[in-house]
Amino acid sequence: MPISNQKIAQVLYEIGEYLDMQKVSFKPRAYEKAAQAVEGLAGSVEEIYREGGIKALKDIPGVGESIAEKIEELIKTGKVKYYEGLKKKTPVNLGELRGIEGLGPKSIQKLYEELGIRSLADLERAAQRGKIAGLSGFGKKTEANILKGIEFLKGSSGRAILGFAMPQINSIEEQLKKLKEVEKLTVAGSARRKKETIGDIDILVVSTKPEPIMDYFTSMAQVVRVYAKGRTKSSVRTRMGLDVDLRIVPKESYGAALNYFTGSKDHNVALRQVAIKKGYKLNEYGLFKVGRGKEKMVAGATEEEVYAALGLDYIEPELREHTGEIELAAKHALPKLIGYGEILGDLQVQTDWTDGSASIEKMVEEARRRKLQYIAITDHTKRLAMTGGLDEKRILKQMAEIDHLNKKLGGSFKILKGTECDILKDGTLDLPDEVLAKLDFVGASVHSFFHLPRAEQTERVKRAMRNPHVDMIFHPTGRILKRREACDLDLDEVVKAAKATKTLLEIDAYPDRSDLKDEYIRKAVEAGVKLAVDSDAHAPSHYEFIDYGVAQARRGWAKRKDIVNSWPVEKMLAMLK
Repeated sequence: MPISNQKIAQVLYEIGEYLDMQKVSFKPRAYEKAAQAVEGLAGSVEEIYREGGIKALKDIPGVGESIAEKIEELIKTGKVKYYEGLKKKTPVNLGELRGIEGLGPKSIQKLYEELGIRSLADLERAAQRGKIAGLSGFGKKTEANILKGIEFLKGSSGRAILGFAMPQINSIEEQLKKLKEVEKLTVAGSARRKKETIGDIDILVVSTKPEPIMDYFTSMAQVVRVYAKGRTKSSVRTRMGLDVDLRIVPKESYGAALNYFTGSKDHNVALRQVAIKKGYKLNEYGLFKVGRGKEKMVAGATEEEVYAALGLDYIEPELREHTGEIELAAKHALPKLIGYGEILGDLQVQTDWTDGSASIEKMVEEARRRKLQYIAITDHTKRLAMTGGLDEKRILKQMAEIDHLNKKLGGSFKILKGTECDILKDGTLDLPDEVLAKLDFVGASVHSFFHLPRAEQTERVKRAMRNPHVDMIFHPTGRILKRREACDLDLDEVVKAAKATKTLLEIDAYPDRSDLKDEYIRKAVEAGVKLAVDSDAHAPSHYEFIDYGVAQARRGWAKRKDIVNSWPVEKMLAMLK
């Protein structure tokens, strides 16, 4: 059975974590960097190997001979002996335990050695019985946070992170589109609305010959279980744990069905109410004029004609959440959302100076290939020692290298000297003002003390904003989807402070962050606060994530004028502090 990029990345991450438990130097970071690079690849690692062997694998940033051999072994056998050996030494379920915010390899090792904790169930039992609080380095507060983290994890199960699921969804879509019997195909549901996490996948197809399509769909390599197979609907489960429904719909009903299965449920209910008031009936089969016991279809082949027949402008899928979009569509006053492909620069890029997997030159090369015009190099600062964060001397050295590279580029592309400066507990910054003043761009972010009380956490971020050198707050709420809740921040206060201090707020596009949330983006847009969509790239392939940030911006009703890195570099730089 084919091995997904996600599976390969998971194995590499876990090898690094097991080595970290054993206090092995340097190797854990090497495996983490390779995992990050694999995780962000748009193409299949297995296909890369099939086409070019070990040599091609070594072209992936961070993948050297040893790691390439392990990837080859995983592709060929489904296992890695080295990995299995590490698991035997410390037989814990890393995938489960690392899902709890605050638990790293060393704390997991301690819990295993002291209390024999191997799984999430073991962890929950021990925490409920008060056994964790007594361990040195833990305490009652940590124990309470562990229980809170377990509840959070349970509440977020059953949904997949959009950016990590889309490569498999795209693969299924591409395979089906190649079938000659498929006339038209669209992925609907929350994936089409670009929700940050998605449930079941709905795929709609127009075809007059459904049987060969259903035969192919239910026997694809990705499929591990077939729930149902019929002439017009089949349902399967993929090896990534996604449930996928494929529906064949008539050509004349395609638009109505697409609208219905795209959702959201609240949007659909409100749309049906509009139809009823106008004497229509709207369902997945079409829009029908109702009268004298008869129904006459008036629209249904396209979504555009359904909305037009209801007197509405077309509503983009990302807006369909019943938050005022129908009323504005009736007034012809919907915002012109920022478009995919309109981002000109990336203002959060990590390199191998800290925890990225590639050099500045490699990150520039890939950014240019993707038609970006500028990037900011924003490696971490010294407090984040585990990433090799930069102190004053090293960041000055990096700035000199960037100056040298900019000279070589001769103005054809701009590399900005930047930082992802750590916000300390009291809201001060991890680098002195005299160093920050020399940079083109300063991003600041919270990486610790996530559980401070609301007023203290809010003041901490506001104090960082008041620094005259801080241009943007990166991933403002600090959440990690399916793993860590957002900090308890008063977002109304944060938005107000951003406006007062002319500080940008970031839309971090890395799939498990998607931070800011759409509702907060809309608050910022309405307040006139400027935003930026960044990939948070740690590998060249991560620029791929920018579109997920654009999707998040669109869900927050952002226009191009709201997103500063959709502007040319000189215009963007001119509005910074």
